[in-house]
Amino acid sequence: MADTEVTSLNATDLSFPLPIYTAVQIGSMRGKDRDIFDIMAGLGKALVAQVRAKSLDVADVELQENTSDRKRFGEGSYEEWYGKSRTPFALVHEATGALAALVWFGPKPLGRKSLKYLSEEELRKEGQQKETQWHTLVYRSYPPFRGKGLMGAFVRFAIQKYRERYPDVKLWVGLNEANAASVALATTLGFHKREDLVDAEARWFAMTQE
Repeated sequence: MADTEVTSLNATDLSFPLPIYTAVQIGSMRGKDRDIFDIMAGLGKALVAQVRAKSLDVADVELQENTSDRKRFGEGSYEEWYGKSRTPFALVHEATGALAALVWFGPKPLGRKSLKYLSEEELRKEGQQKETQWHTLVYRSYPPFRGKGLMGAFVRFAIQKYRERYPDVKLWVGLNEANAASVALATTLGFHKREDLVDAEARWFAMTQE
């Protein structure tokens, strides 16, 4: 079985975040099983619809237990979320148009937990955050592509493209300790656990890449 291969495309004059519902192909990826995927900066309306549907899929137990996506995308407003200077990247199966994985970045104070872990008071303050040098990295993969060895190359490529636009930012991820695959991926990408940013009760912690 061959290694995953990523090819960068010359997408010029991109400034993140792109206008909402704009999607530009910036790369192509061949998976270990030889399937071809398009790497997109931004999400068009069709991909947003897939994100929303996947976020509401109760059959995807891993996604429901480990993320806030049901509240964020399924029940919440994509426009409101995007308005927080979020920059998404999508991995799309070329043959079917199916969304295989999603990555996004955006300014977020170090250690601020995702919606799933916020108290009512913290939720009220969520929209009042000031931009900082810290930007969050979030990643998802979806069935039937989860576990196919796609995420390492895809997330690494997305980080590279994001850092071309924001070379001075520091990246961090917030993780559920039960989500071993996500923790392992962050470690592989060079993130390190911050012992001063641990919520033992929520089983949540932050990792940073500076």
